[in-house]
Amino acid sequence: MHDYLKEMFLLQQKLNDETNGIGWENGYTKNDKMINWKRCIYMECAELIDSFSWKHWKNIDAPIDWENAVIEIVDIWHFIMSLLLEDYKTNNKGGIDKLVRDITDVHGFEKFTKEPYSLGNVSSMEIINDIEKIINRTTSYNMDIYDGLLRDYFTLALKCGVNLKILYKYYVAKNVLNKFRQDHGYKEGTYKKVWNGKEDNEVMLAILEKKLPSPEALYQELEAAYQAI
Repeated sequence: MHDYLKEMFLLQQKLNDETNGIGWENGYTKNDKMINWKRCIYMECAELIDSFSWKHWKNIDAPIDWENAVIEIVDIWHFIMSLLLEDYKTNNKGGIDKLVRDITDVHGFEKFTKEPYSLGNVSSMEIINDIEKIINRTTSYNMDIYDGLLRDYFTLALKCGVNLKILYKYYVAKNVLNKFRQDHGYKEGTYKKVWNGKEDNEVMLAILEKKLPSPEALYQELEAAYQAI
């Protein structure tokens, strides 16, 4: 479990360094753009809510989009990790090994390493309430990252069918996709997110359903699909 966490944090550090520039932990990118990881988290939470048929005036019987829910759970994790990396760097709390040890001590982490809940066993409204709890935490000034945000995230992820092992699998794949996006003009606005009628997330998931390629092989498969647009 320690190795899963450490590899994800190392990958996130590398991605942030490449995307935002060395020193991003001080709150600004290399392009002098302000960074707000808490805002990133609650905006992704809002997208997660849209996976559920919460609207009382439209598509009230629409099925839950569990596939998108998993993607959003992974996206939220990207930004939680970034927030933690920033916190440890700016407050001199230690390196990634210390950060990982502290996470394994968080209440609810051990349960997160076990089997996730079966999809559909928890009501949509309960899950939405859990999402909104995270939104409320990340919009407050005094946020408890460990016994608050992380604990709530682990609980939410399990209810969406994601445990640590599943999170690791999809995080590594999404990390590759995020690098692919940056390499192909995502920041400049020239990247095409829809590939022959499918979002790039869907293309990535389709590849993972057929096999579990290495990060390098996944990048090459994404490249081939992107060139075929």
